[in-house]
Amino acid sequence: MKIESKLFFYTTFLIFSILFCFNIKMEAQPMPYVEKKGESFILPLSNSKMCHASTIVELSNGDLMAAWFQGSYEGANDVKIWGSFFHENQWSAPQQLVVGFNRIGTNPDFSDTLACWNPVLFKSPDNIIFLYYKVGKSPREWWGEYISSTDNGKTWSSPNLCNPSLGPVKNKPLITSTGTWLFPTSTETLEDWNVFIERSTNEGKTWRTIAIDSVNPAKVIQPTLLQYPDGSIHAFCRSNQNCVMESVSKNDGKTWSPLSKTNLVNPNSGIDAIVQKNGVIYLVYNPMESGKEWVNGRNVLTIAISFDGKEWFDVYHLEKEENGEFSYPAIIQTSDGLIHITYTYNRKNIKHIIFKSNF
Repeated sequence: MKIESKLFFYTTFLIFSILFCFNIKMEAQPMPYVEKKGESFILPLSNSKMCHASTIVELSNGDLMAAWFQGSYEGANDVKIWGSFFHENQWSAPQQLVVGFNRIGTNPDFSDTLACWNPVLFKSPDNIIFLYYKVGKSPREWWGEYISSTDNGKTWSSPNLCNPSLGPVKNKPLITSTGTWLFPTSTETLEDWNVFIERSTNEGKTWRTIAIDSVNPAKVIQPTLLQYPDGSIHAFCRSNQNCVMESVSKNDGKTWSPLSKTNLVNPNSGIDAIVQKNGVIYLVYNPMESGKEWVNGRNVLTIAISFDGKEWFDVYHLEKEENGEFSYPAIIQTSDGLIHITYTYNRKNIKHIIFKSNF
């Protein structure tokens, strides 16, 4: 064989070998579980106010609505509930929705404002939009109120007191397969944090409050509720145990198992989750342990998935920085199958990210 022929043969063999190996390597790479389809900030980048604790809902016209609390600092008397609408891939200018007033009995004192906290948006089966929120000097003293809208948030009712309890304390309510409404809520004192479920079988006309393991010594608040295809309901909760804690109901939320630890590390920070129609679970959380300061561990915000609610896999970092606060996520899946997540961005903005699930 001539030298030129040998050179051509070996060169060709080398090229095909490299391509073959590269092909094998490419085929071995797993398909991403989520694909980012868009991101934006809801507030103007020039915003100088503190903002926190966003919530998001799909309206009956296909638009989205988000809300959050905003003011000088958390707990200040000028902290109000604000909102914005997502139409044709753009957020509207933020508008003030709620001012908190002190109450004497059931009557508001319009001369005495108090801080608003933790809005939660909820769409009922008949397309009424409810906005639940808290009013008070602190989580140890707050009470629950709500307003409602029958025209996709264009106009709102006057504030109403939640009865008999607080309403959803951070995360969205769950309507179970039987039509039961479950509101995830909790109470906080200096000594105890306890999680509860507010349960209604008549679309919010009457309620029963059900404790989830109130004897557990762990401080546990802010549950997020999921129902699986087999009908069981899973509550995942924020705790002071450096992990997410859980409880399960197998009778439509009437009773709950004792709280137990999951393998999800968390620095006592808010979480939220959804179940896709195919049963795949998406949970958004800070996968870090707590530190000396309350903000420690909130510099990383991550999406984890599970196929059974027990074993979890981190699949996407929404934020991963040396410092900063990226916290209090809210997650929904809209009717077009897309996943929408909002969260606090350094207490100066609310960030919105859109994903497509690859399941």
